[in-house]
Amino acid sequence: MNKILYMIKLGALFASLVVLAAPARAEGSPVVVDALSGYMDFTEYGSSLIWPEQIPKEDWKKVFIVDARDAAQYAKEHIPGAVNIDWRQAVARRAELPKDRMVVMYCNSGSLSAQAVFALRLLGYENVKVLQDGIEGWKAKGGFDAHARASRPAGH
Repeated sequence: MNKILYMIKLGALFASLVVLAAPARAEGSPVVVDALSGYMDFTEYGSSLIWPEQIPKEDWKKVFIVDARDAAQYAKEHIPGAVNIDWRQAVARRAELPKDRMVVMYCNSGSLSAQAVFALRLLGYENVKVLQDGIEGWKAKGGFDAHARASRPAGH
């Protein structure tokens, strides 16, 4: 019985911490709204996207590649030269990203890395891009040879 009571109290404590730690609603913050509006008022649709076939093989050496998946997925397979920064840690670890060259982030399909790139772009990192279709698309299109293998220009 004591164990059950302990678990109930622990659950209540956890629930209280979640409620207390919840962020303030961004809707009421003019600073957040202005930042989001400014970001969404972009002029170029694909400014934060890049396709594997847009990067010539020799240019990959100039790109800072970030695998935004978790450490286990990175250990199993990653794009050669990629640094592992879990997408949830991108903002906290932003100081590790160079500002003087292109940073390309990827995950499996591009959806989680897109969230990290969105946050970084809001913080002023205009050199950060999402690898469209993630590592799966990169592999399917020929990896570092995607540019040479492309039959038509990349994009929408």
